[in-house]
Amino acid sequence: MIERIKQEWFSNIRGDILAGIVVALALIPEAIAFSIIAGVDPMVGLYASFCIAVIIAFVGGRPGMISAATGAMALLMLPLVKEHGLEYLLAATILTGIIQFIFGVCKIAKVMKFIPRAVMIGFVNALAILIFMAQVPHFLGISNMTYLFVAVTLVIVYVLPRFFKAIPAPLIAIIILTTIAMFGHIDLRTVGDLGEISKTLPVFLIPNIPLSLETLLIILPYSFALAIVGLLESLLTASIVDDMTDTESDKNKESRGQGIANIINGFFGGMAGCAMIGQSVINVKSGGRGRLSTFVAGSFLMFLIIVLGDLVVQIPMPVLVGIMIMVSIGTFDWSSFSYVVKAPKTDAAVMLVTVIIVVATNDLSKGVIAGVILSAIFFVAKISKIEVIKKKKDHSLFYNIKGQLFFASVENFVDSFDFTVKETNIIIDFTESHVWDDSAVGAIDKVVLKLKENKNDVTIKGLNSFSKKMVDKLAISDV
Repeated sequence: MIERIKQEWFSNIRGDILAGIVVALALIPEAIAFSIIAGVDPMVGLYASFCIAVIIAFVGGRPGMISAATGAMALLMLPLVKEHGLEYLLAATILTGIIQFIFGVCKIAKVMKFIPRAVMIGFVNALAILIFMAQVPHFLGISNMTYLFVAVTLVIVYVLPRFFKAIPAPLIAIIILTTIAMFGHIDLRTVGDLGEISKTLPVFLIPNIPLSLETLLIILPYSFALAIVGLLESLLTASIVDDMTDTESDKNKESRGQGIANIINGFFGGMAGCAMIGQSVINVKSGGRGRLSTFVAGSFLMFLIIVLGDLVVQIPMPVLVGIMIMVSIGTFDWSSFSYVVKAPKTDAAVMLVTVIIVVATNDLSKGVIAGVILSAIFFVAKISKIEVIKKKKDHSLFYNIKGQLFFASVENFVDSFDFTVKETNIIIDFTESHVWDDSAVGAIDKVVLKLKENKNDVTIKGLNSFSKKMVDKLAISDV
């Protein structure tokens, strides 16, 4: 226990602290932007990012992963905020946490094994594209000086690490370029232009809403959607960080942790949040590995707002845009281009569909769900090919069945039989087949009954134990 705490918290103190500072600086404009998307005060997103990051550092299942207010969750909240206001959003956030915690207790993470690699690649690429697209309004068509600062930021974050790695390059870029912009009186958009930041700590509050069934029916659909999207994004991000760091994480603990974080967050005036792929990538690339980096990101965020708020609002947006562009470039799986050419066409199609739907809808859950469904359809189509080999031997007619017999293959199975034969000994051999469902048993019934109508003697053999049990239980005919 003690060794695990040391490993997760104190094995990389310097790297985690510096990475956490970088993440905190990059969190501020995103939290404000997501608050605007959700239709709430900027402090709601900032409080959420602070609360969730600090809490998840202790109760999460993936050390080094950053959780805070996110765009995917903000989009789902907008209708609730418009129709019912902030208090209902806070109540929905608490209920979201309760649902997520229950999912974690029920070991929801096991559904991750049903997400194919093609969907994962599409998810990552779509996120990279969305991260880049989110930066475009902050630099495109604004000013030549904006372009210059973005370019200089990119040069610093890519070139400096080749010569100096003691301090994360993004942090150096923020300090140097903010100083130049302030003392040079350069006209650039800043963090303060996104929204007003008040220097106040979050306080405990109970949402001021009627405790009634009507209220529950209002917030439940939103909470359920937020819980699903939040866990989906968190578990996929955890898998990505696992791959980046060559370490394992406890996905069910992460689910429970997200739930606990959102429950507490809702009582402190924050909007529902989840893991952030962009900030998690920044953390890992800046040297963050342990829980301390997540804790520092959340706590330093609040320190920045309360103590250094006047300086924070002067950070030029082009600098943060440059850092996020670096994140989008690093997040994108550039091997995808060869993957599209080399992978099976169905896998390539799944990956592309996932990317297109996520980018078109700005909704991660829709893209991932569509990708999983499409993968399932392709898989069903692939295994639904059944072969029925017909041969005569010693005055008997043999049918050897090869393949999986289930709802998608029963039509081909039935069509493969000759129902014109009469008074013949017919043997149907399932040694190389498997009977999966009631549709398969119904097809066998149909074939046997139709063959027996012409006074044929029909024998079923070669059923494995599962198939035999299925046929014995559901078959109408005497097989």
